[in-house]
Amino acid sequence: MPEAPLLSVSALNAWYGESHILHGVSFEVPRGEVVTLLGRNGAGKTTTLKSVMGMVGRREGSVRFGGKELVALPSNRIARLGLAFCPEERGIFASLNVHENLLLPPVVRAGGLPVGQVFDLFPNLKERLSSQGTKLSGGEQQMLAIGRILRTGARLLLLDEPTEGLAPVIVQQIGQTLSRLKAEGFTILLVEQNFRFASKVADRHYVMENGRVVDMIPNAELESNLGKVHEYLGV
Repeated sequence: MPEAPLLSVSALNAWYGESHILHGVSFEVPRGEVVTLLGRNGAGKTTTLKSVMGMVGRREGSVRFGGKELVALPSNRIARLGLAFCPEERGIFASLNVHENLLLPPVVRAGGLPVGQVFDLFPNLKERLSSQGTKLSGGEQQMLAIGRILRTGARLLLLDEPTEGLAPVIVQQIGQTLSRLKAEGFTILLVEQNFRFASKVADRHYVMENGRVVDMIPNAELESNLGKVHEYLGV
């Protein structure tokens, strides 16, 4: 019997106030895979991540993590089950230095990476330990934001646009990091506009339009579906 997916989202609806943003979103993230949500701006990708984490005002449907239903749980309880969200704006605290930012989130489960291992992944951070968080470059801030959630013991990482606005050399470094994390057993759900980057790290891609999942393309079939992908993304 095939193993149940680590994350299973089914018929998920979500609202911001009166605005109905997600309309019956369904997808699966198998354990140990990197899965991307692709789509144009406003397609509902970030709202999907926030809905999985319980960070929207109202949601209905099913979000199962490791077989446990999350849809009625608050976000702090969801985080303690082993999910972590890295927002697009990164959330680095200006008043704290790199070391303090790194130690800020509590460890919620065993199995998180010790600080030394975070520095192995992101050597730049070790050199900038006493620098203020917001004095870092955009790439270093992204590394800090990812490094911070790796300490918590989360096994499912929800990353929102981790390559947004970064120099190509840093994008490459982030890609290598995601591949290493996957090799270490992490499962990753990635929102990404840059499908070229996504194609180097992901196992499968779900395409979103107007708050719905409209397609799933295995990474092995991405090249043969490039025309369709360009159409979906408007590139």
